[in-house]
Amino acid sequence: MRIEVKGRNTSVTQAQREQIERRFRKIARQVSELAQLEVELSEQRNPSIPEAQVAEATLYLKGVTLRARAEAGDMGHAINLCEEQLFKQVKRHRDKRRKRRETRAAQAAAYGAQAQA
Repeated sequence: MRIEVKGRNTSVTQAQREQIERRFRKIARQVSELAQLEVELSEQRNPSIPEAQVAEATLYLKGVTLRARAEAGDMGHAINLCEEQLFKQVKRHRDKRRKRRETRAAQAAAYGAQAQA
């Protein structure tokens, strides 16, 4: 999985890049090597917003795009929350695909048994 990290209204440090790669490694094992992940880190500059650090992740897979957005007072926490949201979506997507594949295989087997009878 290719990871691209962007910063809006804030600069992205090397420590943040390493944290993103470390946290999203769990997702990388679940998806194809061709998948592309874009993580955008931003800061809302309104003093009345207590959770001003925002992490947004967009995962481009074959045929589907998954998005997650998390806000927190600390950028590290926002990254962790965003990763958890995206992992849930990836797991749900994989389960759906697996169920479809199993259903098609069962239907094909049933059709093959019918055709022989």
